[in-house]
Amino acid sequence: MNNNETLIPLLGVVTDIRTETPDVKTFRVNAVGGGKVFEHIPGQCAFLSIPGVGEALFSITSSPTNKEFMEFSIKRCGCVTTWLHEMEVGQMVTIRGPYGNGFPVDTELKGKDLLFIAGGIGLAPVRSVINYVRAHREDYGHIDIVYGSRSKEDLVFYDEIVNEWIGEKDCDVHLTIDREQDNWDGHVGFVPNYVKELGLRNTSTAVLCGPPIMIKFTLAGLKEIGFKDEQVYTTLELRMKCGVGKCGRCNVGDKFVCKDGPVFRFDQLDKMPSEY
Repeated sequence: MNNNETLIPLLGVVTDIRTETPDVKTFRVNAVGGGKVFEHIPGQCAFLSIPGVGEALFSITSSPTNKEFMEFSIKRCGCVTTWLHEMEVGQMVTIRGPYGNGFPVDTELKGKDLLFIAGGIGLAPVRSVINYVRAHREDYGHIDIVYGSRSKEDLVFYDEIVNEWIGEKDCDVHLTIDREQDNWDGHVGFVPNYVKELGLRNTSTAVLCGPPIMIKFTLAGLKEIGFKDEQVYTTLELRMKCGVGKCGRCNVGDKFVCKDGPVFRFDQLDKMPSEY
Protein backbone atom coordinates (compact mmCIF):
# COMPACT_ATOMS: atom_id res chain seq x y z
CA MET A 1 0.00 0.00 0.00
CA ASN A 2 1.51 3.36 -1.04
CA ASN A 3 1.45 6.60 0.96
CA ASN A 4 -1.47 8.03 -0.99
CA GLU A 5 -3.59 4.98 -0.23
CA THR A 6 -2.73 5.06 3.47
CA LEU A 7 -4.05 8.63 3.69
CA ILE A 8 -7.56 7.50 2.75
CA PRO A 9 -9.67 6.66 5.82
CA LEU A 10 -11.52 3.36 5.69
CA LEU A 11 -14.50 2.33 7.78
CA GLY A 12 -14.08 -0.20 10.56
CA VAL A 13 -16.50 -1.77 13.00
CA VAL A 14 -15.61 -2.38 16.65
CA THR A 15 -16.61 -6.03 17.14
CA ASP A 16 -15.15 -6.73 20.58
CA ILE A 17 -13.82 -4.73 23.55
CA ARG A 18 -11.74 -6.32 26.33
CA THR A 19 -10.70 -4.57 29.51
CA GLU A 20 -7.01 -5.36 30.06
CA THR A 21 -6.23 -3.08 33.02
CA PRO A 22 -8.00 -0.20 34.78
CA ASP A 23 -6.88 2.16 32.00
CA VAL A 24 -6.21 -0.12 28.98
CA LYS A 25 -8.77 -1.69 26.66
CA THR A 26 -8.22 -3.86 23.58
CA PHE A 27 -10.46 -3.07 20.62
CA ARG A 28 -11.11 -5.63 17.90
CA VAL A 29 -11.80 -3.96 14.55
CA ASN A 30 -13.22 -5.52 11.40
CA ALA A 31 -13.96 -4.19 7.95
CA VAL A 32 -17.63 -3.35 7.40
CA GLY A 33 -18.13 -6.53 5.35
CA GLY A 34 -16.06 -8.67 7.72
CA GLY A 35 -12.37 -9.59 7.79
CA LYS A 36 -9.46 -7.20 8.18
CA VAL A 37 -9.47 -3.59 7.03
CA PHE A 38 -5.96 -4.02 5.56
CA GLU A 39 -2.84 -6.14 5.97
CA HIS A 40 0.18 -5.12 8.06
CA ILE A 41 3.51 -6.38 9.39
CA PRO A 42 4.48 -6.59 13.10
CA GLY A 43 5.32 -3.18 14.51
CA GLN A 44 3.28 -1.10 12.08
CA CYS A 45 0.72 1.45 13.24
CA ALA A 46 -2.60 2.90 12.13
CA PHE A 47 -4.64 6.02 12.79
CA LEU A 48 -8.01 5.53 14.44
CA SER A 49 -10.43 8.43 14.12
CA ILE A 50 -13.76 9.40 15.60
CA PRO A 51 -15.28 12.02 13.28
CA GLY A 52 -15.82 15.28 15.11
CA VAL A 53 -13.50 14.26 17.93
CA GLY A 54 -10.07 13.63 16.41
CA GLU A 55 -7.65 10.88 15.51
CA ALA A 56 -4.58 9.28 17.06
CA LEU A 57 -1.92 6.79 16.06
CA PHE A 58 -1.79 3.37 17.69
CA SER A 59 0.19 0.16 17.32
CA ILE A 60 -1.60 -2.71 15.65
CA THR A 61 -1.26 -5.21 18.48
CA SER A 62 -2.61 -8.29 16.69
CA SER A 63 -0.30 -10.42 14.59
CA PRO A 64 -0.64 -10.33 10.80
CA THR A 65 -1.01 -14.10 11.00
CA ASN A 66 -4.50 -13.37 12.33
CA LYS A 67 -6.52 -13.16 9.12
CA GLU A 68 -9.90 -12.39 10.70
CA PHE A 69 -9.49 -9.04 12.48
CA MET A 70 -7.10 -6.37 13.78
CA GLU A 71 -6.66 -5.34 17.40
CA PHE A 72 -5.54 -2.15 19.11
CA SER A 73 -4.68 -1.99 22.83
CA ILE A 74 -5.24 1.58 23.93
CA LYS A 75 -4.44 3.36 27.17
CA ARG A 76 -6.84 6.10 28.26
CA CYS A 77 -4.69 9.23 28.34
CA GLY A 78 -6.40 12.01 26.37
CA CYS A 79 -9.43 13.18 24.43
CA VAL A 80 -9.46 10.59 21.63
CA THR A 81 -8.55 7.68 23.88
CA THR A 82 -11.26 8.68 26.37
CA TRP A 83 -13.86 8.64 23.60
CA LEU A 84 -12.60 5.26 22.42
CA HIS A 85 -12.83 3.87 25.95
CA GLU A 86 -16.46 4.95 26.06
CA MET A 87 -17.36 3.19 22.80
CA GLU A 88 -19.53 0.10 22.62
CA VAL A 89 -19.39 -2.96 20.40
CA GLY A 90 -21.02 -2.25 17.05
CA GLN A 91 -19.89 1.35 16.77
CA MET A 92 -17.79 2.48 13.82
CA VAL A 93 -14.44 4.21 13.51
CA THR A 94 -12.37 5.31 10.57
CA ILE A 95 -8.96 3.74 10.20
CA ARG A 96 -6.03 4.52 7.92
CA GLY A 97 -2.70 2.84 7.50
CA PRO A 98 -0.54 0.91 7.87
CA TYR A 99 2.32 3.26 8.73
CA GLY A 100 5.97 2.57 9.49
CA ASN A 101 8.50 -0.10 8.68
CA GLY A 102 7.75 -2.78 11.27
CA PHE A 103 10.13 -5.27 12.88
CA PRO A 104 12.31 -7.35 10.49
CA VAL A 105 10.68 -10.66 11.45
CA ASP A 106 11.44 -12.35 8.14
CA THR A 107 15.04 -11.13 7.80
CA GLU A 108 17.15 -9.93 10.75
CA LEU A 109 15.16 -11.74 13.46
CA LYS A 110 14.69 -14.99 11.60
CA GLY A 111 16.69 -17.91 12.95
CA LYS A 112 17.80 -15.96 16.04
CA ASP A 113 17.25 -16.43 19.76
CA LEU A 114 14.95 -13.58 20.75
CA LEU A 115 14.65 -11.48 23.89
CA PHE A 116 11.52 -9.34 24.28
CA ILE A 117 11.61 -6.68 27.00
CA ALA A 118 8.60 -4.48 27.71
CA GLY A 119 7.22 -2.20 30.38
CA GLY A 120 3.57 -1.26 30.90
CA ILE A 121 1.66 -0.52 27.70
CA GLY A 122 4.99 -1.03 25.87
CA LEU A 123 3.97 -4.66 25.50
CA ALA A 124 1.27 -3.59 23.00
CA PRO A 125 3.50 -3.26 19.89
CA VAL A 126 5.66 -6.17 21.05
CA ARG A 127 2.64 -8.51 21.29
CA SER A 128 2.29 -8.46 17.50
CA VAL A 129 5.89 -9.62 17.09
CA ILE A 130 5.65 -12.28 19.79
CA ASN A 131 2.52 -13.81 18.31
CA TYR A 132 3.99 -13.70 14.80
CA VAL A 133 7.03 -15.60 16.06
CA ARG A 134 4.79 -18.09 17.90
CA ALA A 135 2.85 -18.71 14.69
CA HIS A 136 6.13 -19.43 12.85
CA ARG A 137 7.84 -21.13 15.77
CA GLU A 138 10.16 -23.32 13.66
CA ASP A 139 11.81 -20.21 12.15
CA TYR A 140 13.16 -18.83 15.45
CA GLY A 141 15.34 -19.96 18.33
CA HIS A 142 14.81 -19.64 22.09
CA ILE A 143 12.44 -16.92 23.29
CA ASP A 144 12.75 -14.94 26.51
CA ILE A 145 10.02 -12.45 27.45
CA VAL A 146 10.68 -9.98 30.27
CA TYR A 147 7.66 -7.87 31.12
CA GLY A 148 6.97 -5.57 34.03
CA SER A 149 4.39 -3.04 35.18
CA ARG A 150 3.41 -1.03 38.26
CA SER A 151 1.20 -3.78 39.69
CA LYS A 152 -0.34 -7.10 38.78
CA GLU A 153 -3.51 -5.28 37.72
CA ASP A 154 -1.49 -3.15 35.28
CA LEU A 155 -0.02 -6.13 33.39
CA VAL A 156 -1.70 -6.04 29.96
CA PHE A 157 -2.64 -9.30 28.18
CA TYR A 158 -2.25 -11.11 31.51
CA ASP A 159 -4.65 -13.93 30.60
CA GLU A 160 -2.95 -14.44 27.23
CA ILE A 161 0.47 -14.49 28.88
CA VAL A 162 -0.57 -17.06 31.48
CA ASN A 163 -2.69 -19.26 29.22
CA GLU A 164 -0.71 -19.12 25.98
CA TRP A 165 2.79 -17.66 26.26
CA ILE A 166 3.77 -19.51 29.40
CA GLY A 167 4.13 -23.10 28.25
CA GLU A 168 5.03 -22.19 24.68
CA LYS A 169 7.79 -24.42 23.34
CA ASP A 170 11.31 -23.18 24.19
CA CYS A 171 9.95 -19.95 25.68
CA ASP A 172 10.62 -18.47 29.13
CA VAL A 173 8.37 -15.71 30.47
CA HIS A 174 9.65 -13.48 33.29
CA LEU A 175 7.09 -11.17 34.93
CA THR A 176 7.79 -8.47 37.49
CA ILE A 177 5.92 -5.66 39.22
CA ASP A 178 7.35 -2.51 40.76
CA ARG A 179 6.23 -3.03 44.36
CA GLU A 180 5.10 -5.91 46.56
CA GLN A 181 1.38 -6.61 46.85
CA ASP A 182 -0.71 -9.24 48.62
CA ASN A 183 -1.91 -11.20 45.58
CA TRP A 184 1.50 -11.44 43.88
CA ASP A 185 4.12 -14.11 44.58
CA GLY A 186 6.29 -13.43 41.54
CA HIS A 187 9.33 -11.20 41.11
CA VAL A 188 9.25 -7.66 42.48
CA GLY A 189 11.49 -4.96 41.02
CA PHE A 190 12.04 -2.71 38.03
CA VAL A 191 12.59 -4.17 34.57
CA PRO A 192 16.16 -2.86 34.00
CA ASN A 193 17.42 -4.47 37.20
CA TYR A 194 15.50 -7.69 36.53
CA VAL A 195 17.09 -7.99 33.10
CA LYS A 196 20.55 -7.93 34.70
CA GLU A 197 19.53 -10.35 37.48
CA LEU A 198 18.22 -12.97 35.06
CA GLY A 199 21.60 -13.72 33.50
CA LEU A 200 20.14 -13.73 29.99
CA ARG A 201 22.16 -14.91 27.02
CA ASN A 202 23.84 -11.98 25.27
CA THR A 203 23.75 -13.72 21.90
CA SER A 204 20.01 -13.08 21.54
CA THR A 205 18.46 -10.33 19.44
CA ALA A 206 16.48 -8.02 21.71
CA VAL A 207 13.24 -6.14 21.08
CA LEU A 208 12.74 -3.37 23.63
CA CYS A 209 9.68 -1.19 24.23
CA GLY A 210 8.37 0.79 27.19
CA PRO A 211 8.54 4.17 28.93
CA PRO A 212 11.56 6.26 27.84
CA ILE A 213 13.26 6.01 31.24
CA MET A 214 12.89 2.22 31.17
CA ILE A 215 14.37 2.04 27.68
CA LYS A 216 17.34 4.17 28.75
CA PHE A 217 18.27 2.07 31.79
CA THR A 218 17.44 -1.28 30.19
CA LEU A 219 19.68 -0.53 27.23
CA ALA A 220 22.48 0.37 29.65
CA GLY A 221 21.88 -2.89 31.51
CA LEU A 222 21.96 -4.91 28.29
CA LYS A 223 25.30 -3.33 27.39
CA GLU A 224 26.65 -4.28 30.83
CA ILE A 225 25.96 -7.94 30.12
CA GLY A 226 27.51 -7.82 26.66
CA PHE A 227 24.81 -6.75 24.22
CA LYS A 228 25.81 -4.49 21.32
CA ASP A 229 23.62 -1.76 19.79
CA GLU A 230 23.28 -3.86 16.63
CA GLN A 231 21.47 -6.55 18.62
CA VAL A 232 18.74 -4.32 20.04
CA TYR A 233 15.60 -3.01 18.31
CA THR A 234 13.03 -0.56 19.62
CA THR A 235 10.06 1.41 18.33
CA LEU A 236 9.72 5.19 18.60
CA GLU A 237 6.11 5.39 17.45
CA LEU A 238 5.19 7.87 20.19
CA ARG A 239 7.12 10.52 18.26
CA MET A 240 5.02 10.04 15.11
CA LYS A 241 2.47 12.68 14.17
CA CYS A 242 1.46 12.91 10.49
CA GLY A 243 2.81 9.47 9.53
CA VAL A 244 4.13 10.52 6.09
CA GLY A 245 7.15 12.75 6.78
CA LYS A 246 5.47 16.11 6.16
CA CYS A 247 5.16 17.77 9.58
CA GLY A 248 8.73 17.32 10.85
CA ARG A 249 7.58 16.52 14.38
CA CYS A 250 9.27 13.12 14.50
CA ASN A 251 12.79 13.84 13.33
CA VAL A 252 15.57 12.14 15.33
CA GLY A 253 18.92 13.41 14.10
CA ASP A 254 18.77 12.97 10.34
CA LYS A 255 15.97 10.40 10.52
CA PHE A 256 12.20 10.71 10.38
CA VAL A 257 10.53 8.20 12.67
CA CYS A 258 7.48 7.84 10.42
CA LYS A 259 9.46 7.28 7.20
CA ASP A 260 12.63 5.57 8.47
CA GLY A 261 10.99 3.88 11.48
CA PRO A 262 9.29 3.68 13.89
CA VAL A 263 11.35 0.50 14.36
CA PHE A 264 15.10 1.10 14.63
CA ARG A 265 18.18 -0.79 15.69
CA PHE A 266 20.01 1.32 18.21
CA ASP A 267 23.09 1.59 16.01
CA GLN A 268 20.91 3.10 13.25
CA LEU A 269 20.08 6.11 15.39
CA ASP A 270 22.77 8.76 15.07
CA LYS A 271 21.93 10.44 18.35
CA MET A 272 19.12 9.62 20.71
CA PRO A 273 17.32 12.68 22.09
CA SER A 274 17.41 13.06 25.85
CA GLU A 275 13.87 11.74 26.38
CA TYR A 276 14.87 8.43 24.81
